[in-house]
Amino acid sequence: MSNIITGYNPDVLSCLANLSNDEVFTPPEVANAMLDMLPQELFSDPNTKFLDPGCKSGVFLREIAKRCLEGQLPGYRDAVDEIDRKKRDGISLTDEEIAFQKRLQNTIDHIFHNQIYGIAITELTSLLSRRSLYCTKYPNSEYSVTRFNDQSGNIRYKRISHRWKDGKCVFCGASQEQYDREESLETHAYEWIHTTKPEGIYRMKFDVIIGNPPYQLSDSGNGSSAKPIYHEFVEQAKLLKPRYLTMIIPSRWFNGGKGLDKFRASMLSDRRITRLVDYQNAKDCFPGVSLGGGVCYFLWERDNQSDCEITNILNGREITLNRALNEFPVFVRYNESIEIIQKVQAKKEPSIVNLMSSRNPFGLPTNTRGTDKKTPGTVRIYSSQGTGYINRNDVQQGENYINQYKVMISRVTSEHAGEPDKSGMYKVIAKMQLLGPEEVCTDSYILAYPTMDKNKADNFYNYLRTKFARFLLMQALSSINLAKDTYTFVPMQDFSKEWDDTKLYNKYGFTQEEIDFIESMIKPME
Repeated sequence: MSNIITGYNPDVLSCLANLSNDEVFTPPEVANAMLDMLPQELFSDPNTKFLDPGCKSGVFLREIAKRCLEGQLPGYRDAVDEIDRKKRDGISLTDEEIAFQKRLQNTIDHIFHNQIYGIAITELTSLLSRRSLYCTKYPNSEYSVTRFNDQSGNIRYKRISHRWKDGKCVFCGASQEQYDREESLETHAYEWIHTTKPEGIYRMKFDVIIGNPPYQLSDSGNGSSAKPIYHEFVEQAKLLKPRYLTMIIPSRWFNGGKGLDKFRASMLSDRRITRLVDYQNAKDCFPGVSLGGGVCYFLWERDNQSDCEITNILNGREITLNRALNEFPVFVRYNESIEIIQKVQAKKEPSIVNLMSSRNPFGLPTNTRGTDKKTPGTVRIYSSQGTGYINRNDVQQGENYINQYKVMISRVTSEHAGEPDKSGMYKVIAKMQLLGPEEVCTDSYILAYPTMDKNKADNFYNYLRTKFARFLLMQALSSINLAKDTYTFVPMQDFSKEWDDTKLYNKYGFTQEEIDFIESMIKPME
């Protein structure tokens, strides 16, 4: 009753709870934004074939069906509304209207039987997708908008087995311990990426492949370790050489890592990616969903090569710029950052990357705590829970760091899932502290700038506290991890001198607009 009173009529596919953060349902408005990137004449061509190889809610196929119907039978909605009005009022239909009804059904049958195809990721999503597209779980029933001879229609689901070798699936890398399951449980062995010949699934050429693939699977690593798999859906789609490919995936691939380095290199050098829309905060795209590093969707065109039209969406601001994806070793998300980085690099100064330690500089696990009392032969240890003391002989590596001053930096960002605070600003570095001789840390931190000169160590510490340095650090981030390589854009300075933002802005000749952009993004450190 309240819906009638307020006039609120939500799309049911906007209201679905996600299966998990790795199997995120696509809101209809996002699906349509992706479809808007395609040449719209595709939908009016009765020969165009579409495939979603990772169906969840069926939203892509449903929205494609709407566009195809409007494209191939323009104005059909008005005609249907008029026919429905006449039926309600008991008015006889004209011969033209009766003929139109037959033509409408023939067009629907053609679109659903010959143009739109899907592969569901689970049995549950196969039912949901069929319900979204055919208006019933079983398209051979009397309730289907178009009748098929079987219960699947053109949305198939086939239970696939992983192929195990040495405890891992040879196709997707899933852990046998996690996913070698009984028949009543989903295996998450997705058909699209568990074959060397995806063209054999439907035995046809597709003009458009579109979707929102699953994001990751457990790989039985430490803790909640997981292996990304979304890139495998993209690469498999390219093997079919569709005219157009568009998918929405996590943005973590921008910086590679954990099986994504080859994919990143391929994507950044691929000039057939002509459009990229990037959400730094995934909640701006998927309300209520936290995805470290954000989310993006892209358009890949088989027969076109160009610079990429990149759109940044952040805090309600949308900025678009045409540029090469591989202008820098890592993908720079913010279009406004390009000239800032170029001005910094024009000085031809080395970055501070070589001053940063690798992960776990002392070989001490994150759960190392030590004792409360200092005794002969011990050193102070810093962990995420505070400080303690451990025997110096227990330090596994990093002997060269122990007797020097050094800056300890948290290994993860300050922001949860890479999301800004309520004001839309970032701190970037969660914790940073100057350590002295006889002080070490756990794997929760990395180290930087080991030196016997405390004054230089202080100056380096204060340099990393500047908005300038943290802004440049953020440009190489696409997840919550502050790995060594993420410092690639932060330039070396003369650390016998003190540095602050005013001095740095002047040194690199930033305009007031560029300064305002940095100041709007980065908040002060306490």
